[in-house]
Amino acid sequence: MNKKDMRILLLGAAGQVGSECKALFQQAGYTVFAITRKELDFSCIDSVSDFTEKLLGPEMPSIVVNAIAYTAVDKAESEPDLADKINHLSVVYLSQYCAKYDIPLIHISTDYVFDGTAVDPYLESSEVNPLGVYGKTKWLAEQAVESHLSRYIILRTSWVFGVHGNNFVKTILRLAEDRETLTIVGDQYGCPTYAGDIAAVIVELIQKYTSDLTLDWGVYHCVGEGAVSWCEFSQVIVDEAYARGFLSRPPKIVSISTDAYPTPAARPAYTVLNTNKLSMLLGRKLLPWRTGLAAFFDSNSKSS
Repeated sequence: MNKKDMRILLLGAAGQVGSECKALFQQAGYTVFAITRKELDFSCIDSVSDFTEKLLGPEMPSIVVNAIAYTAVDKAESEPDLADKINHLSVVYLSQYCAKYDIPLIHISTDYVFDGTAVDPYLESSEVNPLGVYGKTKWLAEQAVESHLSRYIILRTSWVFGVHGNNFVKTILRLAEDRETLTIVGDQYGCPTYAGDIAAVIVELIQKYTSDLTLDWGVYHCVGEGAVSWCEFSQVIVDEAYARGFLSRPPKIVSISTDAYPTPAARPAYTVLNTNKLSMLLGRKLLPWRTGLAAFFDSNSKSS
């Protein structure tokens, strides 16, 4: 398939991952229909099929990339219906739309489908047991995709940070400007993941599909290489920021337990994901999260 003939419907084009996808898709020369919440509100679950058909008319997209999600983990506990509409029910409609026209779907999911009781990195086949509303709605979405489609890629990612939107890195940098000490949870472990790296993986997947008109469909883990705690991650963030001149002085990072920082939603203690399956598909290892953090600072330097 010629690149110009590849028509990508990108949902969530203003989000952390969606913004990066939009830029890379355009750079690659694809025809992109970049849809934000302004054009399609996923909380209105019955609008997906009608909207896409009206938008594109008789020419269907070659592939759909869904980067929309309700990601307010704690708020989801008090807004379960809204979280379910955006994360789950809308994906049911989207999957039905893709099934109707035989369109492949790339859908972004989360490490929070796991309960965090593992001691080794989770495989794609590991038992799923989400602890909170957010994880449950994302797991239901995965099931919807799998039940309606045979041609799909589900990318489970974690601890996403990037130039666009709100994220943990930006929060730490904001707090570090005013505080001499930051207390950060040190007994939850995962894999920080740069939004730009996720988008780059999606481009590679689409390139493979463009050339071969097929993919090894299924569930894949897509995270930055290397496991770290929130506390350790914070230390690297402030050290890097100080070294690059983003901070006049680095605050002291103090580790605390999860019990000392109660939240409305229970967090899994360990969601390190095994990425060997995706590495085999791509023919390369995924980038370390530290590389992504450096890219984050480089991008902010260019934009400042």
